[in-house]
Amino acid sequence: MKRLTPFAFAFFLAAASSSLVACDSASAGSSTQASSGRVSGIDGPGAHALVAQGATLVDVRTPGEWQSGHIEGAVLIPIDELGGRLGEIPRDRTVVVYCASGARSAQAAAVLGAAGYTVRDLGSISRWNG
Repeated sequence: MKRLTPFAFAFFLAAASSSLVACDSASAGSSTQASSGRVSGIDGPGAHALVAQGATLVDVRTPGEWQSGHIEGAVLIPIDELGGRLGEIPRDRTVVVYCASGARSAQAAAVLGAAGYTVRDLGSISRWNG
């Protein structure tokens, strides 16, 4: 039997856990306990407030999407690189994740929550100002 790499395991875990996290993250009050972390949705004003208080803002889209526009102050960590780059994300701060539609940010939130982070899923980048 072949063993899963750490990234493959994290991706599998995210896929298996994605049903726990709302894909559109529209409900700011929805919350899911994921392993030792905490995952919940957040709206634009709430995300602004958390980032102003020091939360880490992570864009999980592709580099091409990033180049076409991103939220100032965000860190680009594409979803397919997230498992191998967890060390770049501070564990002592809340993490706010976003993508284009909300699907990848939900996967990222599940991976981060399972790794022990406190995560707020903004969903679509359009919700930042909307």
